Amino acid sequence: MAFPQKLAIAIATLGMVSAVAIAGTPAAADNAAHDAHHPSKAAAKAPSEANREADDQMQSMRAMHEKMMNAKTPQERAALMDEQMKVMQNGMSMMGMMGAHSSGMPMSSRQESMEKRMDMMQMMMQAMMDRQAAQEHPAEK
Repeated sequence: MAFPQKLAIAIATLGMVSAVAIAGTPAAADNAAHDAHHPSKAAAKAPSEANREADDQMQSMRAMHEKMMNAKTPQERAALMDEQMKVMQNGMSMMGMMGAHSSGMPMSSRQESMEKRMDMMQMMMQAMMDRQAAQEHPAEK
């Protein structure tokens, strides 16, 4: 078979496949069916249990950080350090669980979970930096 014949057959085949694909694509009738299986943007998704727990953990870390920053004496600060360490360890444990449970989640939930973990890490790093500064300069506080 000569090249022009092979080219003609390839073009004809491509044309038929394209025609079948276009004819097989539902138009406006299926747009309603397509939209029906997507949740409306107005119906906001309720936060998951893990996200509520993460928010609660963030709130307790914030409260603990505030207590540490408002401590008047080095003794008061030292007394709060053990409590702050426990709160931070709970946060680390929660971040580990959030990461382990994200494998079966849809991509949007994974993204949200990752953002929460990043927020927790940032908060913990800030708390550690503030704690270190308070230990290095106890007279300033």
